[in-house]
Amino acid sequence: MTPPVLLVSNAPVRRAAIVDLITQRGFMTVELLADRFKVTQQTIRRDVNALYGEGRINRYHGGAGPALGGRNVGYSARKVLFLEEKRRIAKLAAAQIPHGASVILNIGTTTEEVARALINHRNLRVITNNLHVAHVMSESEDCEIILAGGLVRKQDGGILGEATLDMIDQFRADYAVMGISGIDLDGTLLDYDYQEVRVSQAILRNARRVFLTTDHSKFGRPAMVRMGAIRDVDALFTDAAPPQALLELLEAAGVELHIAPES
Repeated sequence: MTPPVLLVSNAPVRRAAIVDLITQRGFMTVELLADRFKVTQQTIRRDVNALYGEGRINRYHGGAGPALGGRNVGYSARKVLFLEEKRRIAKLAAAQIPHGASVILNIGTTTEEVARALINHRNLRVITNNLHVAHVMSESEDCEIILAGGLVRKQDGGILGEATLDMIDQFRADYAVMGISGIDLDGTLLDYDYQEVRVSQAILRNARRVFLTTDHSKFGRPAMVRMGAIRDVDALFTDAAPPQALLELLEAAGVELHIAPES
């Protein structure tokens, strides 16, 4: 469904609306913002510069993204944010995983949706450090589940720590399906928790093929901890085309791009 045009002529009101829109959607180009608000690109650039100066958004070449920050959105909120988009992404990613495969699924609400999309696969072996993924996959009648040991993070059911790392390093899976908190426009993969990133890095090095699953709001979204680079994955599954800078990086690195069609 085409988003409604936002007709806001008052600069302070329009700028507040821009912040809200970028917070919800992630990176947006100057061209797209100008089209949404029916003003010139020059006006949007002035708005972006003013908002960046106030610390309310982050400025990039050709557009803007959410303000820099060091904390993620709470788990209960993440579960419902872009839920329909996550389900479409999950369905598309699951379709690329054959029956009989071994799969590592990490922490994240998108990977939990991938787990739901995999329930009807046959003879899967699933390794995970996510209690919610293990619970979802336990509904499958034909799936072996290996749950990593370690410290349980109560707010989202993630399992972390040295024991988790040691266990992940014992496996070599056919596929890893991973979520991410943010993708910088230079291709850096970002997250908020150092311990979670260390486990994710172990998953990256212990899978033959890596699928990154993320909705469009993560493009240009800042986070504190570097997990890797977009070239470290084999395929990106998302619900909308990434910004041009990321598209060029994906092409240069030979990363497959899969965009989930609208329902």
